[in-house]
Amino acid sequence: MSQTLTAGDESPQKPRNPQAQQENSVPLRADSPEALLAIVPHLLGFMPEASLVVIGTEPPCGGVKVTLRYDLPDPSGAGIAADVAAHAIGVLGSQEITTMVAVAYGPGALVDLVAAAVRDAGRGAGIDLQEFLRVEGGRYWSYFCGDEECCPAVGVPIDPRLHTQAAAMAAAVEERVLPGRAAVAARVAPFGGNVAESMRQATRRAERHVTQLLAKARKSGRLGAVRHLIASEGLATVRAMITTYRAGGRYTAEYQLARMMVALRDLRVRDDAWARMDPAYRDAHRRLWIDVTRHAQPGYVAAPAALLAFVAWQCGDGALANVALDRALADDPRYSMALLLRQVITAGAPPSLARLPMTPEEVAASYDDAEGGYDGAVGEDGADHDHEMDSDVHDLDSDDEL
Repeated sequence: MSQTLTAGDESPQKPRNPQAQQENSVPLRADSPEALLAIVPHLLGFMPEASLVVIGTEPPCGGVKVTLRYDLPDPSGAGIAADVAAHAIGVLGSQEITTMVAVAYGPGALVDLVAAAVRDAGRGAGIDLQEFLRVEGGRYWSYFCGDEECCPAVGVPIDPRLHTQAAAMAAAVEERVLPGRAAVAARVAPFGGNVAESMRQATRRAERHVTQLLAKARKSGRLGAVRHLIASEGLATVRAMITTYRAGGRYTAEYQLARMMVALRDLRVRDDAWARMDPAYRDAHRRLWIDVTRHAQPGYVAAPAALLAFVAWQCGDGALANVALDRALADDPRYSMALLLRQVITAGAPPSLARLPMTPEEVAASYDDAEGGYDGAVGEDGADHDHEMDSDVHDLDSDDEL
């Protein structure tokens, strides 16, 4: 996708609680303008603004198969509009979807070129664009209907919340619709104030523990054994936390969260946690990684945020996956797990492909067999961009409170 594209939530999205949808037999259909506008916020999890939403549908009833959201290009231009359309059509085509609808939220000056580009790209790929709506100021306009009686030039007033489809979706989907994408980002924003200060001190204490063990090992010449001990402690910490969250519990103590964050710098620990992200527990895992990501201190955000992105992808929550990746890459722009996930999700891989990379047993065997298995992955520049356990990353300052 062109680098000129603004950041969006291009990952295919499913209803955010497909199990609940199935149990309640709620039809997710975009078979009228009102129904389409009613379900979009529920599909995304937030009220879109300045956005293009493309929905792949299943004929003949218009059932929703995949949802894509992009920031509306501003300023608009034929080139960037064509890039957005090409990406959307490419994702739909890769999933053999043949019909679609679209909604753009914004002024006509920004939407017109995008609408034409989506129509042309769809036509070229054999994907039938059945409706394209523009929404602005509580009204909608159709690019397909020219009948002044049903689609007047001044637009059609609409309140999607009053539509029966919106009521059915609200009953089926347990999570509320957030007021905008900024509210999604706020779900993973770092804590400030006293919480941040307490976590800073707790993280320093966890680092001190590792630093002291490594210092003793260097003196004794038993570095490998100590690194094995550190990894074993980290594995036990992460496994206990996963078990607690799966049982409906939560960690609130700073020292527990700090031990978790420091442990995840070890690739073996991170990969073991990744291998345990069974989708049967995805809601519990999402709570877990949101908690750890929000508490994580600079230098320790990338691992839990990347794990959160993977779980959000499993849930079909593209918006959450992307804001989690934003946090991971802000912490470490070269963190390879986050870069891999962003590439795969942006390419349009559906949540069904968010499979576990290995079993925990296979992870353990791979590290046991690999020479220097506890030393992490080192890049071409000699630096680790998947965060190996390194006591030199956060050396304690003499005035740190312990």
